[in-house]
Amino acid sequence: MAQAMLGFASESRWLRFVRSRLGAMFPYVPKQPGWNKRLRAALPLVKRVIRLLATDTDFWFDNHWITDSTPVECGRSRPTVKRSDLAGWAGYGYCASHSRFFWGLRLYLVCTPTGMPILWALANPKLDEREVLTAMLDREPDAVTDRPGLLLIADKGFAVRVAACGVGRSGGPAAGMAARHAVTVGQMVCFSSPPALW
Repeated sequence: MAQAMLGFASESRWLRFVRSRLGAMFPYVPKQPGWNKRLRAALPLVKRVIRLLATDTDFWFDNHWITDSTPVECGRSRPTVKRSDLAGWAGYGYCASHSRFFWGLRLYLVCTPTGMPILWALANPKLDEREVLTAMLDREPDAVTDRPGLLLIADKGFAVRVAACGVGRSGGPAAGMAARHAVTVGQMVCFSSPPALW
């Protein structure tokens, strides 16, 4: 947490800073491999602390969430794809906003309108966006069930077929916006084009 709050993006610079300036506070500071091993082992604890800090802010109680995904390119050349440790987990996908194919993962975020992340996931780009969002919400059921009247705003890639959800369709084109669909998450508004509000 201190590394992020003090603005150190590089772990090696952070470890040098701790040894030189904060040595009295931390009598033993592991070297880089030991630091990485301890950090990976502490990931569930770090996630829990981030969630506790987030729930302590006013932004957590916002009744609107925004969800979207973006590609995370992990390699461009074929030899990189073959020798990468991500082979088998990452895959090929298409990014419509950049009009190109990529090899890597897709980062899915559910955020408040102020930008505070609520849920996130990295997934193979071949997986359907609706399946990933459903899995994210199933993995953190308390985040959704404690919020009656939650409005989840998404683009058309996340739109769920209304018949599959068993929820009726609401509205049609209104004020220049595309059709809206109600979904099991409480309510989900899907835009086929960005709304004029932003």
